[in-house]
Amino acid sequence: MRGLWRDLLLSALLGLLLFFLPDALRHLYGKASVSYLSVLISAVSLAVLALSWDILGRSGQLSLAHAAFYGAGAYTTAILVKLADWPLWIGIPLGGLVASLLALGLGSVTLRLRGIYFAIATLAFTEVIKTTVQQLPTSFAGGTAGINVTTLFRPHFIPGEMERWEIAYLRNERYFLLYAGLLLLAVIASLVVQHTRLRAAFTAIRTNEEVASVMGVKATRYKLLAFVLSSFLVGLLGATSAHRIGSVLPDETFGIGITVFALVTPIFGGLYTTLGPILGAGVLAGLEETLRRLFSEGYLIGYGLVLVLSVMFMPKGLVGLLAGFSIRRRQDRKKPGTA
Repeated sequence: MRGLWRDLLLSALLGLLLFFLPDALRHLYGKASVSYLSVLISAVSLAVLALSWDILGRSGQLSLAHAAFYGAGAYTTAILVKLADWPLWIGIPLGGLVASLLALGLGSVTLRLRGIYFAIATLAFTEVIKTTVQQLPTSFAGGTAGINVTTLFRPHFIPGEMERWEIAYLRNERYFLLYAGLLLLAVIASLVVQHTRLRAAFTAIRTNEEVASVMGVKATRYKLLAFVLSSFLVGLLGATSAHRIGSVLPDETFGIGITVFALVTPIFGGLYTTLGPILGAGVLAGLEETLRRLFSEGYLIGYGLVLVLSVMFMPKGLVGLLAGFSIRRRQDRKKPGTA
């Protein structure tokens, strides 16, 4: 437990650093801080998505349903805003709750499946949810046209007192702090899994489920716990993003791209770690923005090429690469004749 408290303290320091980061960017870059802050929001959002998938991946499940839970959270808050006069903040925790309830129902039926069969079942579930939302009455779920969502933070433009970039900065700053809170929650969940009995149970299930069951590990119960916890975090993220973007559309909210990024980012950063998904999200968000500015619409080709090469030559991700460098440096220092 000592390691858990140490890592929780480091997480608190990370949260403190993120709290002061927007003001530092504003003082350093002025108007340009708006675009820098947007990239940081993308990185933090991607980190939450990656950490949530990594928690589930530790139990050995290849889930392709993250887009379903993301969309469930987004549509929950959108429908509440449209139909009920509830406070806007209520939709975010309810989005996480609805996503976790869907995961509980789906997991109870499909978690006995393994490998590619479970992956196909979760992918099909995403398409079912998407089609169902599109077929619901337009007055309720908006149909294929989607639903407009009220933003959480709307600073008013006052001529002569605030410039438009300052308004955009203030809005992005508040959303950044909200996303940072979600990231801190995801980090805490990952650390609890890493430093408690859950780690041993998940590792045993991932390695050999039959042997784990013989040893007394209730595999289905632990896998269901990982599935529900992962979906809760994704639901919170989807609800928050719906307010920030200002609308939810079925094709985008339930898009396969969300699931792909949830899967690729922890692989790129380093699976079954807390640092890996965060590191991978930061690098990929910066890389995407750089390629977008250099190649405009063709940036996706270069982006995909980088991901393919990284998976081929960095099987353990960025964390494994950094660990390899550290080991080599220690070995070099032990060699006779080295300083």
